[in-house]
Amino acid sequence: MARIASVEDFREHARRRLPHMLFEYIDGGSYAERTLRRNVGAMDALALRQRVLKDSSQLEFGVRLFDQDLAMPLILAPVGFAGMFARRGEIQAARAAAAHGVPFCLSSLSICDYAEVARGVGVPPWFQCYVIRDRGYMEALLDRVWDGGARVLLLTVDLPTPAARYREVRSGFTDRGLRGLIRQAASGLRHPGWLWDVYLRGRPHVFGNFTPVMGAGQRSLGDYWSWVRENFDTSVNWADLEALRRRWKGKIIVKGILDAEDARIAASLGVDGVVVSNHGGRQLDGVRSAIEVLPEIVAAVGQQTSVLMDGGVRSGLDVLRALALGARGCLIGRAWAFALAARGGEGVTAMLDMLKAELRVAMMLTGCTDLRDATPALIDRGAMWSGDIEQPDIRTG
Repeated sequence: MARIASVEDFREHARRRLPHMLFEYIDGGSYAERTLRRNVGAMDALALRQRVLKDSSQLEFGVRLFDQDLAMPLILAPVGFAGMFARRGEIQAARAAAAHGVPFCLSSLSICDYAEVARGVGVPPWFQCYVIRDRGYMEALLDRVWDGGARVLLLTVDLPTPAARYREVRSGFTDRGLRGLIRQAASGLRHPGWLWDVYLRGRPHVFGNFTPVMGAGQRSLGDYWSWVRENFDTSVNWADLEALRRRWKGKIIVKGILDAEDARIAASLGVDGVVVSNHGGRQLDGVRSAIEVLPEIVAAVGQQTSVLMDGGVRSGLDVLRALALGARGCLIGRAWAFALAARGGEGVTAMLDMLKAELRVAMMLTGCTDLRDATPALIDRGAMWSGDIEQPDIRTG
């Protein structure tokens, strides 16, 4: 860990340790990856306003969200296939999150199912789901995770069908059947440490929450992904969210909102939160970044529902930028996926320590002593930026 100083360092270590196709799955975006780059570029374009000689001896990082006290305003976002990045990876990451007092949200496309993670951690994680064609199975799955302790449900709405991800095609991630297994095995043989620890000891040969409908057995990553593509329901609409709101007794957060009008509709249906997100640049390419859209959505629904955001968050400074523009908290995905792939649960622990240390410095040097009081005043409106990303209009925040 001594040689890892940033999320980018974790990314480089993950690139070396993982089979190429798995690294490309984490790192890549859709089509030409313009939105993927824009997420980071737009965040970088926001200059913080440095203030001095403000007493920063007492800092408050904690926030309360969805009836939970968080040690800092971070949530480990749902990341599919995380059990392929480290041995039983979802459990390792969830343990690190619990130790830091922040939530872990389990992807429905996980290797470890909800019950295994809840048992292995002792803290029920949040649960993320998609609307699939087999509504009966979806309802049964939601009943199982509720019985397992889930009280926060995150519904991803920006993936009625997966977008084309060129890097995954080129790497062989989407290859099916025997061809996919051969390419996957060949890639694994070039990374013997990963092969032994993750593939042989971890045995990630089942698809967690969907094993009952997929069946157990040896499959390529492409077979799993093809099943996902074929079973997502393209007819999903607002009526489905309304029905889910009536059925689910806990908190509901809608992830994938990038338009103020969609945020208003979601709020009118009684959701508890929305996540401003473009799926990390992995779906519709060429749209605005989450941080650019965030102030508009906060202005539209911030008094009715909690607004979170993800996309482009790579440091504690980025967390403060998002809070300054009205977010109540940030979801991080690639950051913890890289850390997990690089060093397992120990890596996720170090990454969370790193983000908190960066956030501490950012708070002290902007004069923000309590994250609950973060406002657009923390952003330097007069700063010049040499990049090609227009700064968000912070007046609406």
